[in-house]
Parts: sequence; structure tokens; C-alpha cells
Amino acid sequence: MPDRKTIARALKDKREGKSPSTQAGEFVREEIEEIRRGEHGARSTRQAIAIGLSEARKAGVDLPPPRKGKVKESTRKSAEYAYEVGQGERVPKRRPKVSKAVSRVLKAEPKDTASPAALSRQTRRAASRRTAEERSAAAKKAARTKGPEGRRRAAQKAARTRAERRA
Repeated sequence: MPDRKTIARALKDKREGKSPSTQAGEFVREEIEEIRRGEHGARSTRQAIAIGLSEARKAGVDLPPPRKGKVKESTRKSAEYAYEVGQGERVPKRRPKVSKAVSRVLKAEPKDTASPAALSRQTRRAASRRTAEERSAAAKKAARTKGPEGRRRAAQKAARTRAERRA
């Protein structure tokens, strides 16, 4: 169950006109933090992200499931189910045995899948699959929806990063 603060941050993103994937990012961030705190693990960084996206869909973020052929059929079905729950089209069945089993399996999974290095590798891999045009369009949209305060913070962060790389 997502934290109330996470839901509040996602709603704030929605009010600011940010995309559903940005809103869902709040849930992914929470999932990463849970793994880092050792509450449970994940087999891969992609699994950690997928859990966060599922939580976002269940919480009502308007993030449609991936189209056919993009991901495994079982993944797509799972995303569809979570999306319907979040949109109020379906009432989830409580399955305590399944829930307990999933929790037990996740506890045994590695925790280093949420390390900064692992996330960086995953991000670079994901970005490399996109064209330069797609990456540029995403950056332009981010600049539009960031607002002046967000742009200022991003510029400061970029300057810090450049300074660290020069040193």
C-alpha cells in the first residue's frame, strides 16, 4: 500500500500538469526507497520499477497498460488489471495466501538492485533504446512543465555535476 505522502506528491504532479509517467515516478521512487531500507528486495531494477508502476496504476494514476507486443502477455494482463482497479472498473479480490507468498519471495531477493549504480545502468539502457528525437522531445516537455523553480534547481544540479566531473 503506497504511503499517503507518495499519493499526495503524485496528485501535486497531476495538478501541475505533469505526465502520468511523472506521477507514477513518485511510486517508483517509494519502491526504490523500500528496497534500500531493506523492507524487501527485487530480482532486477526493472522488477522494482514494475512494482512501482503497478502501485501507481492501482492508486489511480492514468497510466494505461503497455500495448500488445511491447511486453510479455502476462505483464500486460497484470498492468491491465491494476489499471482497472485504479480506474474503479474492478474491485480487487483479496488473496491473503498469494500476498503472503509474494512478500516472502521478495524478502529473499537481493537489495542491491536499487543501488544508484544499478539504477544508472538501467536508465542508460532504457535511454539507448530511444531515438535522439524522442529523448529531445522528452527533455523539452520536462523543461516546459518544470516551472521556474524547478528549472533553477535543475540548472544548479547540472552545474554541480559538471563541477564534480571536472574535479
